[in-house]
Amino acid sequence: MMQDTGGKRFRRKASTLLTEINVTPFVDVMLVLLIIFMVTAPMMQSGVSVELPKEDAGAMEITEENVVTIDKEGKIYFNDKQVRREDLGGRLKSIASTSPGAHVYLRADRHVAYGAVMDLLALIKNSGIVKIGMVTDPAPES
Repeated sequence: MMQDTGGKRFRRKASTLLTEINVTPFVDVMLVLLIIFMVTAPMMQSGVSVELPKEDAGAMEITEENVVTIDKEGKIYFNDKQVRREDLGGRLKSIASTSPGAHVYLRADRHVAYGAVMDLLALIKNSGIVKIGMVTDPAPES
């Protein structure tokens, strides 16, 4: 009689399905996307380049709509598109008539004359907008 010397030991098991999810490719793709977004996010900031005054006035959430900007040359922009002063009044009046509680945010370069900023504030106020926010950069920590 011959004994079985463990031939089963080297026998291949029947193939089974792998039921685990391999997340390594997913993590790799997510890390690449994270790096891409981190690099491109600063480039995506659009808008008119103005040097805002630095004040500690508290944080306020600003939406990207209804932003009036005056740059150091005195050019007026509404939502990043240059407009004439006369056209701005009409646009603001239509906004005030369609949504009475609309906010308008004013961004003014710190080198713009005080009179020009006040003139623009008066135009916004006379258009029927009552909620006006002045946009500044946060003051540096001392």
